[in-house]
Amino acid sequence: MKQCLLILSVIGLISLTSCRDDFELEPSFGALEFSKDTVYLDTVFTTTGSSTYKFKVYNRSDQDILIPSIQLNEGEESNFRLNVDGVAGKIIEDINILAKDSIFVFVEVTADIQELTQNQLSFLYTDQINFDTGPDMQQVELVTLVQDAYFLFPERFEDGSSETLSLGVNEEGLEIQIDGFILEDEHLTFTNEKPYVIYGFAGVPSGKTLLIEAGARIHFHDNSGIIVSTGASMHALGELSTDPERMENEIIFEGDRLEPEFAEVPGQWAAIWLTQGSTNHRFDHVTVKNSTVGILMDSNDGGDQPTLTIKNTQIYNSANVGLLARTGFIDAENLVINNSGQVSLNLSLGGRYNFRHCTFTNYWRNGFRQFPAVLIENNLEAGETLFVSDLVEANFSNCIIYGNESIELIFNKVDEAAFNYKFENCLLRFNDTNNRFTDNGLYDFQNTDVFENIILNETPLFLNAEDNHMIISDESPADGLGNPTTASQVPFDILGKNRTQNPDLGAYQSIPFEE
Repeated sequence: MKQCLLILSVIGLISLTSCRDDFELEPSFGALEFSKDTVYLDTVFTTTGSSTYKFKVYNRSDQDILIPSIQLNEGEESNFRLNVDGVAGKIIEDINILAKDSIFVFVEVTADIQELTQNQLSFLYTDQINFDTGPDMQQVELVTLVQDAYFLFPERFEDGSSETLSLGVNEEGLEIQIDGFILEDEHLTFTNEKPYVIYGFAGVPSGKTLLIEAGARIHFHDNSGIIVSTGASMHALGELSTDPERMENEIIFEGDRLEPEFAEVPGQWAAIWLTQGSTNHRFDHVTVKNSTVGILMDSNDGGDQPTLTIKNTQIYNSANVGLLARTGFIDAENLVINNSGQVSLNLSLGGRYNFRHCTFTNYWRNGFRQFPAVLIENNLEAGETLFVSDLVEANFSNCIIYGNESIELIFNKVDEAAFNYKFENCLLRFNDTNNRFTDNGLYDFQNTDVFENIILNETPLFLNAEDNHMIISDESPADGLGNPTTASQVPFDILGKNRTQNPDLGAYQSIPFEE
């Protein structure tokens, strides 16, 4: 009897459950709520896909609802793309939202500016997402700026391969190749008319000069860069800008992701590579940011003039090294390098170097680093082979070398080659608390033959070093301590401020900081 009652109870429960209408969906009735009423997709280059953006759609009611359609206003002709609750398309039907629940909508865009407009360098492209139709329709606006650009890339062949550049042969005699292409004569001048976007390595052919004009913007795709071959030159000749924020006359090298979240991300592209035998490079009013290696310079051309003359230049957010010179010959003034995953300035395998009013720092925050801001060497270890070369000279005058580690200057010397250096009127961070270098005569800061008028371990008081704002306060210990003779050779700081009277150390003259 009890068993029969139990069966009857279960049947009754099933009957009651089957009569419930909890799973019947109500129309949306225009009562949806959105986390954004307008989705601003950041600037994209023409024909280049954007990042994915998202917003939420809320059902605040006590009923499960059905949205009959979610579609772009321009339908299949729209350059935007949607993914709604896992369903991709431009017109999506019958989307359910449970009571007191929400769904995600993901949006992307790829637009060709030539199809949207004629003879415009940028174009504001818009569309709308329509939720439902008729009187119950609700909309979310979509807005993006499409930027025109010159695109330079390796040729693609019918067999699916692409153009490559040869870097010689490896130890096994096999050819080393990278994705790249040789710049034709018509592409050897980069203007400021519109940005350049480079895929792979753009090669400057022997005997040619790549000229980059003031105000030019050069963007690199992942693992891309510029490579300057034997006998070739690179002249990046920017000018002083009237607006330090906009930097309208500065030449800027950076990645091709324009979204704000990528603005300071290291390692987005490879390097500017000045190969062995290239010559007569000139950089002025240039910013190099977010690369793996900012500038890689292999060897010098053996002449009496510097292979690289670099002025008023900033190198930031390098995943590995800001400026890496192997047996280089560099003359630099008003050069700033900061935030590098390994070393900001690496003078490797000897060479000749003169730095005046430069700021070399490292406030890297993206992980542990084991190297200092400045590393100077007269040798290079490659596998089991040790290469050596004379450090003919490495002169630093009116410079700042600092960072967030205790020791930001290290020498790596072998006796088989010369090792000549001189620091004059410099602020250095070298706080050897563990006495690792006590018996090393290289760091005798009392030896005026190599260290003259040195300030040790006093905070420079940068405006915001972690965010690459390297100007110093007028209360900085570096204020007013520059050698006037050196300052007369570099009479203006990186922002064009006169420093011939009371010169400060580093690339910037100091300013008063607001409280």
